[in-house]
Amino acid sequence: MKRNGGTRESLIVLAALIAALALGVGIALSGNPTLLSLADRLAPIGALWVTAIRMTVIPLVVSLLITGVASMSELQAVGRIGMRTVIACLLLLAGMAVIMGPIIVASFHLFTSPLATRPPLPPGAAEAASQLGSTAQPTRFSDWFVSLLPANPIAAAANGAMVPLILFTLLLALAIARSPAKSRAQLVAISAALQDAMLVLVRGVIALAPIGVFALLLPVAAHGGAGTAGAVGFYLVFYSAVLIIGTLLFYPVVALVGRMPPGRFARAVLPAQLIALSSSSSIAALPALVEAAERDLAVDNQVTGFVLPVTASMFKPAAPVSWTTGALFVAWFYGIPLSPGSVLLILVAAVSIAFMSPGIPRGAFIMLAPLFLAVGLPVEGIGVLIALDAIPDVFSSVLNATGYLTATVLVARVKERTPVPDWLPAVGEKASTVTH
Repeated sequence: MKRNGGTRESLIVLAALIAALALGVGIALSGNPTLLSLADRLAPIGALWVTAIRMTVIPLVVSLLITGVASMSELQAVGRIGMRTVIACLLLLAGMAVIMGPIIVASFHLFTSPLATRPPLPPGAAEAASQLGSTAQPTRFSDWFVSLLPANPIAAAANGAMVPLILFTLLLALAIARSPAKSRAQLVAISAALQDAMLVLVRGVIALAPIGVFALLLPVAAHGGAGTAGAVGFYLVFYSAVLIIGTLLFYPVVALVGRMPPGRFARAVLPAQLIALSSSSSIAALPALVEAAERDLAVDNQVTGFVLPVTASMFKPAAPVSWTTGALFVAWFYGIPLSPGSVLLILVAAVSIAFMSPGIPRGAFIMLAPLFLAVGLPVEGIGVLIALDAIPDVFSSVLNATGYLTATVLVARVKERTPVPDWLPAVGEKASTVTH
């Protein structure tokens, strides 16, 4: 019944999303300032809903990691799950680059031709490029390495520095696991109680998703209308399409490698995808991903408590698609030829250094600045990408959120170590629960 209820809730959220987009486009086409003003008045409600989701992320991540790691009977299990998580993420990134890279390059050149003159920059592009150029510096490995451990974990949490916070929490969880049994039991119990309370809060916030999604997207659709034309319109359509294709690639991976029925996976991940779609934030979908993994996919909570927070903080499966498409578009936009070697360099960088991207809005563009310089593209072009990112970013968030759950299913499948001859028992299900 819970699964049917979850599907029904997802359909309601999807209906709210479609209604907001349709009504917003109608308002934009009407040009009625009164209707546009009414749509804008809903924006704070949508922003409040997204804020409510975000406020649950850090305490949920901390409690999940402490409970999942500190409660393990053997510390070696942490290392095994951690290694499997890293391998799963790298393989998924590499697979995304190998499969999507040639598709993006071939289809992009098929649908475009070099521009004779540079079109005018879209609104905000020059300002964004100027701001980025004045602040973005090439990220040195030594600087990134030193920043991994936070001098002040509280400040890291307040600033949303997820990777340092994750590493501190992991070290704390390992310390708790090595503490005396009485202290360990008390601290794990507190973390488990906090996790349970946060999940109750999360369910309440997610129950308001139809209202939040409608209020969030209606003003955006009312102002954007049916989109822009020419080069900008092509970029939005092309970029969004390849992100959707990249997302769909995870389903056969889950079926073939994770031995998970794709229909079951699709139903489980849909609520998180809708949250990522409406909030343009894959990390905001983390609470829904935890619910999907543990309730709908029956993944071991030790795996969920470790893999999902780590992947949500460091795993960027959309990077190969986003960086390649962005570089090709900027090269086409400015009439600069981009060699196959340059495209290959971008794909390799997307696999190897994407995890260094800062966890801030549009943070991945900072990583593109030195990369653009390396392949001979104007850094000013990053301003174009920033100005046009609002619509494709929602599909990028969906791809990332789907990738997090895919990595979790793969790690759980390897952890089982028991060959599965058919679709049952699925990932995480005990043999005793299977009925014939």
